[in-house]
Amino acid sequence: MSESAKVWLVTGASSGFGRAIAEAAVAAGDTVIGTARRTEALDDLVAAYPDRAEAISLDVTDGERIDVVAADVLARYGRVDVLVNNAGRTQVGAFEETTERELRDLFELHVFGPARLTRALLPQMRERGSGSVVNISSFGGQLSFAGFSAYSATKAALEQLSEGLADEVAPFGIKVLIVEPGAFRTNLFGKGAAYFSEENPAYAEKVGPTRQLVQGSDGSQPGDPAKAAAAIRLALDAEKTPLRLALGGDAVDFLTGHLDSVRAELTEWEKVSRGTDFDTE
Repeated sequence: MSESAKVWLVTGASSGFGRAIAEAAVAAGDTVIGTARRTEALDDLVAAYPDRAEAISLDVTDGERIDVVAADVLARYGRVDVLVNNAGRTQVGAFEETTERELRDLFELHVFGPARLTRALLPQMRERGSGSVVNISSFGGQLSFAGFSAYSATKAALEQLSEGLADEVAPFGIKVLIVEPGAFRTNLFGKGAAYFSEENPAYAEKVGPTRQLVQGSDGSQPGDPAKAAAAIRLALDAEKTPLRLALGGDAVDFLTGHLDSVRAELTEWEKVSRGTDFDTE
């Protein structure tokens, strides 16, 4: 491994964004430790780059395993330059349809797992004075709609953790990048990655279209994961890395519309909002 090469740790590296990011990193001469629940999906990448690619079994909802993997990677490689918290899945269902177990499991996967892995690696980044944390969110981390309340809640939590973290670690030379993709041709809507809560007929009209969208669009999404990986690398290499990086025209459109709506509502109710302060003499 050359001195200029970076060490990447990518969760959920077996497919989708994780796989595309891992492939881009090794193609650029970097070293990648890709984690997945089923590492055989990474056999071809390891075979193609035996000196710079490694696959490690990891379920990011297993906190003790996270600690073991982080310690092992640091012991053998000495550092992690770029952590990519990518592992995740879709959860579709009305809020009332979503069970307590479903909601907690999703927070374990999208929030508590990434948080634990990040905490495990932050000390070495801080001591070295460099490093990057990339958290794969969604445009749904800033907005939500029928059927995605649980999914968006986890991504919003991840984004706010990331925003606070970015402010805290900037003095140590550590970058934090929140990635907000739209619909990309990953397996997120595929079998095994898309989960659906048990349907309540009362929400069929409102949530039904969301279910149909997820069930019917796998393989036809407009976003290209390889281009997303290139954009992420571009953002990380920039002199001023953005806090948030929207990916895909649909993400830009949704976020722009949402921000316009928030500003309009804030302006409409500004007088009432400001009127709740104590009167000044």
